[in-house]
Amino acid sequence: MTIDTSKYPVLVVDDEAPIRQLIAQIVSREGYPCAMASGTDEAIDKLDNGKFSLVISDINMPGKNGLDLLDDIIRNRQDIAVLMATAVDDRNVAIKTLEMGAYGYIIKPFERNELIINVTNAITRLQLEIDNRLYSEDLEWLVDERTEKLKQAQMEIRFSREETIHRLAKAAEFRDNETAQHTMRMGQFCGTLARNFGLDPALTEMIGLASPLHDVGKIGIPDTILLKPGKLTAEEFEIVKGHSVIGYRILAGSGSELLNIGAVIAHTHHEKFDGSGYPQQLRGEGIPQSGRIAAICDVFDALTSDRVYKAAMTTEKAMKIMLAGRGSHFDADLLDCFTDCLPEILALKSEFADG
Repeated sequence: MTIDTSKYPVLVVDDEAPIRQLIAQIVSREGYPCAMASGTDEAIDKLDNGKFSLVISDINMPGKNGLDLLDDIIRNRQDIAVLMATAVDDRNVAIKTLEMGAYGYIIKPFERNELIINVTNAITRLQLEIDNRLYSEDLEWLVDERTEKLKQAQMEIRFSREETIHRLAKAAEFRDNETAQHTMRMGQFCGTLARNFGLDPALTEMIGLASPLHDVGKIGIPDTILLKPGKLTAEEFEIVKGHSVIGYRILAGSGSELLNIGAVIAHTHHEKFDGSGYPQQLRGEGIPQSGRIAAICDVFDALTSDRVYKAAMTTEKAMKIMLAGRGSHFDADLLDCFTDCLPEILALKSEFADG
């Protein structure tokens, strides 16, 4: 997605003049129109009287703080993204801002490239959400007003929804380049497992189409953590775990059944059958079936693929580990079905191997 930066005005909010001027200078050099505010009240006044696409805000400011500003924007200003750029290096605060709806959390001091990458990702995600909402509104109008063209409209909808899925999955892949074909394999694996398990063909197709979105929430995870080559600290891993909630927030409530299935998969593919997973600690059949399917396929592909921090396991070793989690990590019946159709899975893994 090519961004015309001139169309996305940015408001920088920080009570320290040198910092807000530095951020504004960096952002302006990328072509974004830029304004500044020294606090939340001034920022709200500028938002009321101007048009902005992105707010970059500090947290600790005199009077109303950055969380107050974030809350105001999330509740009242649908088409504005917020990045928190702050010296507050606190895991709980970071998670809270992401759960509230922030598009990213950057720790000062930050590199210029880190800031620009986060700004670009926030604008890209914002535009995807706006496009998806407009698409849903247009779809409702087409169904109500152009019944005689329903068949053609359905064909266009199918193409558009699949294109939306591919582009959203590609956006996540750009952020998390662990394996170039991982998202493609997830779609193939999950569709195959669903079909072999005997699910309805229409549901099987949607699970196959939606499952590549399982990690789309990583768009909202800071690059300093997401691209870290070494082992994550406990605090960093807690932030990464927030991608399940972020992915759900991106996809849920769109009016599209396909995207809603994607939202469920994004939200639940790290749940475990015994209730020890995250983010909701769901248990057993309380975990949606699509999430249980994605959990098996995601772990298998992760174990058998090279990553920057590990080499790929053999299929035999990976299956031994997964079978040890039968009934605890994984749904036993689904894992048995996965084992039965493993030759088909391995053929797909070879077909969609990383280049």
